[in-house]
Amino acid sequence: MHLPFPSKGLYAITPDRLRGDALLAAVELAVLGGVAVLQYRPKSGSAKDHLAEGGRLLNACRAAGIPLIINDSPRLAAEIGADGVHLGKDDGGVAAARSVIGTRAIVGVSCYDSLDRALRAEVDGADYVAFGAFFPSSTKPGAPRARLETLREARTRLSVPVVAIGGIDAAKAGQVIGAGADLVAVVEAVFGASDVARAASELRSLFHSPPKRRPLRDGG
Repeated sequence: MHLPFPSKGLYAITPDRLRGDALLAAVELAVLGGVAVLQYRPKSGSAKDHLAEGGRLLNACRAAGIPLIINDSPRLAAEIGADGVHLGKDDGGVAAARSVIGTRAIVGVSCYDSLDRALRAEVDGADYVAFGAFFPSSTKPGAPRARLETLREARTRLSVPVVAIGGIDAAKAGQVIGAGADLVAVVEAVFGASDVARAASELRSLFHSPPKRRPLRDGG
């Protein structure tokens, strides 16, 4: 059974510097803080390590009722029994991923600053698209930059959820949410915080704050 992708909220991505028990403990705190979806992004270690860690993270996500997405690898996602996979430009297409992980699994696609790529991904059946990096990122220092204008246009032309990623923290999240992001994806803004649960909660609260309204003019 695959959980659906959320329509709004905080999208937490694991840092490769945390492994094993430390990773699980940090994820449990992030979940406590209210993340809506978790992506497991292993970039080092063995396939055996990834399978074991992914299984533990899946158990934590299942207990919280949130989906687990695997970065780059449909095969690892299928082996773990994760809810879906996130594809970059070199990770194959949506149809190929679904042939490995199943037709009901979540497939997300990185679109960088390309609305055309996002539109194609939606037509191909992607469940969500991600744009970024919007700000300088320590996780991907060389990542191409995306524009807030791309988010604004994407929100008017896409029906799937739109994720913003790249150097986003609590101080900057409002900019991408205001431009149309349905979800904000972060790594260090949560997992690099001294209080992981509190950092996640603060970011999550941005999606539940009432909209700021301009005061009415006298007699308006």
